[in-house]
Amino acid sequence: MKHPVFQKIETANSPDFGDILSKSFILFKKAWVEGMLHVLLILGLMIPLFILLYAPLIPLLIDSVQNGRDFNPFQEYSLLLIIGYFFVFLILMIISQVFNYAIMAHLYKVLKKADTGSTQEIGGYFSCLKRDFGKLFVLSLAGIGIALLATILCYLPLIYAMVPLQLLVVIYAYNPELSVSEIVKASFKLGNRFWLIIFGLMIIGGLISQIGVVLCFVGVVATASFVHFPMYFFYKDTVGFEKAPIQ
Repeated sequence: MKHPVFQKIETANSPDFGDILSKSFILFKKAWVEGMLHVLLILGLMIPLFILLYAPLIPLLIDSVQNGRDFNPFQEYSLLLIIGYFFVFLILMIISQVFNYAIMAHLYKVLKKADTGSTQEIGGYFSCLKRDFGKLFVLSLAGIGIALLATILCYLPLIYAMVPLQLLVVIYAYNPELSVSEIVKASFKLGNRFWLIIFGLMIIGGLISQIGVVLCFVGVVATASFVHFPMYFFYKDTVGFEKAPIQ
């Protein structure tokens, strides 16, 4: 039996672009602190992973600078070491994606609660990770795999795939009972229906989220989460759940 989310996607009305942005600004005023906390949590988890990832290359980079040579790991390390490094790189990328998906899914639940005034318990920042680690791991693999395949096929398919990939976490956050294949299918189905609207929201939301750069690092952290607010309202206005206006 087809899950209700697919029926809702098929019958969804086209959302109003300007209305979504307007409501996003209103909700951002209410929930920007929570958004910033989620961004800081992601940074706190990702930075050590990337330090661990690039640490083996630092001595080679220093040696290259001191001796005026080109930085070329392929000439300095054996093929076996390079293959091992890329394997570790891939594992760390998947792990970082798992944490990112889990924390962003929690943020979307926070946004729903702030918007609707729901009293439903949403759990801690890592509640999704504790409950659905396996699903998030496979979903991360699927997301990275789709992105790599789109890149290999040249960058035009990647631009197209960016839209449904952006919806993976949103679909999962509000429909955690779906399987990974159903989440991917629903994301592409919804993305295909409203590709231009979603792409526009991603571009505008991304630009607005960088406004904090004028206040240096602290400002960027404060505004970085804004990109997720339009995605929340896009989902609410198309697929939807309980309807409650922002007060």
